[in-house]
Amino acid sequence: MPANPRGARLPPDPSDPHASSAAPTPKAAPRTSSLFIGSTEKSFQVLQAFNGPQRHMTLADIARAADLDRSATQRVVYTLEQLGYLRRIPESRHYGLTAKVLQLSYNYLRANELIDKASPYLLDISRTLGETTNLHELDGSDIVFVARFHGRHLVNVDFNVGARLPAFFTASGNAILTRFSHEQRVAILERTPLVQITPFTEVDPQRLLARVQTMAEKGYAVMANENVLGDISVAAPITDHRGMAVAAINISVPTTRWTVASVEKELAPHVQVAATSISKAKFATYAG
Repeated sequence: MPANPRGARLPPDPSDPHASSAAPTPKAAPRTSSLFIGSTEKSFQVLQAFNGPQRHMTLADIARAADLDRSATQRVVYTLEQLGYLRRIPESRHYGLTAKVLQLSYNYLRANELIDKASPYLLDISRTLGETTNLHELDGSDIVFVARFHGRHLVNVDFNVGARLPAFFTASGNAILTRFSHEQRVAILERTPLVQITPFTEVDPQRLLARVQTMAEKGYAVMANENVLGDISVAAPITDHRGMAVAAINISVPTTRWTVASVEKELAPHVQVAATSISKAKFATYAG
């Protein structure tokens, strides 16, 4: 088994009731295939360069962030500008994204059947409890916000649809991982940068894996202060017809009004009931 990010080998856990008898099949490196188009990869590297704090960047900035040479960056930026995905900032040498990029996100959200099924439950929780609810999907080693309903008590946390966080550092990520085998959890952990987001972020690999197993026994996940100070989140996994976790529903509340104990007592049942109800729906999008 490959070493984890800290170099320690993580043995299989035969006691895990969710463990699968077979580990995930390794995929061939896509870049070795004659079908792989390197120029397309470079285009996405340039678009993803705008993931950082800089809203507008020069060609040199983009080249550094995308890890490309200046010549390749110039060609890709010019192409994306002509296609309408990048724009030149007037009276400057800077470039920025255009609203056309949002069309890709909109197409995904519109076609996502799970969002349609889950949204009524998220809206009901938000209106009934007055708290913020979210729907998260797993993408690689991160969870992604795909739906978000604000409660009456607004908290200034800069998470919008499309935001990403390491799965192991979130309640939703842990909830999804409770339905994975030990081998799958280790594979995701090995791709997770173990860097603290807050002083309370757990980064010890063995403790992270043990925590997921404890949450699997509870049937929900609850975490506090690990990705946002002053935040407590509780989540439950949404599964498809095969029993595989495809997403998680979560409620996020501030520590000024809630404690971990009160969240587990009063809010955990809500996410569990909602997740179970959503899981009973048929998701053609996720059918294998």
